[in-house]
Amino acid sequence: MNASPSSSPNNHLQTIAEREQKLLASYATFSSQTQGRKYAEPDHPYRGPFQRDRDRIIHSSAFRRLNGKMQVFTGEMGDYHRTRLTHTHEVASIARTIGRALRLNEDLIEALALFHDIGHPPFGHAGEDALNLCLEAEGGFSHNQYALTIAEELEIRDGDNPGLNLSREVLEGQATRVEKDKQTLPPLLEVQVVEAADSITYDAHDTDDAVKLELVTLEELAEVSLIQHCLERIGSRFHQLAPNIQRRAVVHELIDLQVSHVLQAAETFLQKSNWQDPDESFRIGPVEQTGNGFTGH
Repeated sequence: MNASPSSSPNNHLQTIAEREQKLLASYATFSSQTQGRKYAEPDHPYRGPFQRDRDRIIHSSAFRRLNGKMQVFTGEMGDYHRTRLTHTHEVASIARTIGRALRLNEDLIEALALFHDIGHPPFGHAGEDALNLCLEAEGGFSHNQYALTIAEELEIRDGDNPGLNLSREVLEGQATRVEKDKQTLPPLLEVQVVEAADSITYDAHDTDDAVKLELVTLEELAEVSLIQHCLERIGSRFHQLAPNIQRRAVVHELIDLQVSHVLQAAETFLQKSNWQDPDESFRIGPVEQTGNGFTGH
């Protein structure tokens, strides 16, 4: 049986490129223009480079180990509370929502999001503090730097080369997290979207977990203006909610409000700056999520 021309490898990759040209903004990162990998590889028959990055990350040992790690390690955590793995999936979901609305490369965004916390040690922040103390003479421990070590050296994908051999865009995106204060070149918009999604996710699930663990009440959190605003929005729609439903409603409102704010601010900034392609970020400067949304430096 002969394969039809439409099923040939070249046609699959051409379809990906054509889809990106049609759907993505001019300032997005196009997979057809990738900087490649440290070790050259032939193109995959039907997956673009950032799709392959995503799959390599998902199937890595380090990614699976995130399931047993938590941000804050306590003896009271149950199966309801977030792990590094569930946090990572939540970041990827929110980041893709923002990225799609801004017409950025969702495949790259997903790969970056799934990769961003892969270097975290066990035992939460206490584990990282302990490792940092033990390695003080060697410069300390950074989970962001360790993620790069995992990807470039420790993971074994095949017998030819060390590491996962991820695209340079993913590795460079992670590298911007290592020394944020010393950056000389602003990251791609896809990288900045993941940063924003990470912050939004932490705000939401820290609130959820803290209230669920009875470390704080929603009434106490209402001193934070954003939480108060969420409670007011919920109160305007529902007369009375059971505590557990109210907690979940606040989490949903937190995410919705912040995503909407980020999108509005980002779209305004992008239009005002007249960005045309990814290299514009190196001319104009980074887009940063602040208390007032995205702003140029």
